[in-house]
Amino acid sequence: MKAFVLFLFCTLCAAGPSHAADKIRVSSFSTILTEIAMQVGGGRVEVTGHVKPGIDPHEFEPKPADLKIVSMAQLILLSAKHMEGYVGKLEESTGTKAAVVEVGNGFASLEMKDEENPARKVEDPHWWHSISSVQKAVRIVRDELIKVSPADKAAFTANAAAYVAKLDALLRWAKVEVAKLPRDKRVLVTSHDAFQYFAKEHGFTIYAIEGVSSEDQPSSKKVAGIISLIKTQKVKAIFAETIENPKVLTEITRETGAVLGGELYADGLGEGDAATYEGMYRHNVSIIVDALK
Repeated sequence: MKAFVLFLFCTLCAAGPSHAADKIRVSSFSTILTEIAMQVGGGRVEVTGHVKPGIDPHEFEPKPADLKIVSMAQLILLSAKHMEGYVGKLEESTGTKAAVVEVGNGFASLEMKDEENPARKVEDPHWWHSISSVQKAVRIVRDELIKVSPADKAAFTANAAAYVAKLDALLRWAKVEVAKLPRDKRVLVTSHDAFQYFAKEHGFTIYAIEGVSSEDQPSSKKVAGIISLIKTQKVKAIFAETIENPKVLTEITRETGAVLGGELYADGLGEGDAATYEGMYRHNVSIIVDALK
């Protein structure tokens, strides 16, 4: 009998508390939110990033394998601001009882005129190019994780505070770098209109060849207008993106004499040095400043 009790005691000790073994299952449809969930959740979360680095989120559609994972998730994170057109599909197809959190809807949007219908305004969904917006997203994810597991409140709070502090340092660095550019040189010509939040935070003027979505195609009239603007303002460089063919930009450089300043990460994280939010942001700032100063 004593031997059996000793065996049972050792088995329970080896297993540890049941809640420690059961990680919170998180499904993320944004590379930015995948990182945030991992940073805030730490060892208490198991995060599936359905949108991988280098994939255009404007064109992404969840596959049956994604829906199966989502059906078992306890928390589903979406970028929001009309980035994901499949929110209803996630809710209806999976039957999940998890919280579906549209993180970007938790803070104010930048609005722009719809080029096809100037009387109508559209939301810019690329909120992660504002570090202050990312910090707001961190707090939203923290609060949602606490709802799922109140016992881990202290850990999630501490992790979030540490990550926000890291973002504070990143913002200070970015401001020092951007300050190397005179105000009249802060003109950013990009392939699609993804950097309005960045522009607002750092005092740039944006001229985009395509619209808010990377699927938008520029008219010949708009391309001609961009060429004229580059010549008039003597813009030194224009910027492509890492997930597209910069053919139109190449034609513009030929007409204007501006150079291709490098590739920017517009729609999320990349690979290598850009596999983290800090790495992606440092890459973009460095490419922009080096090309325009």
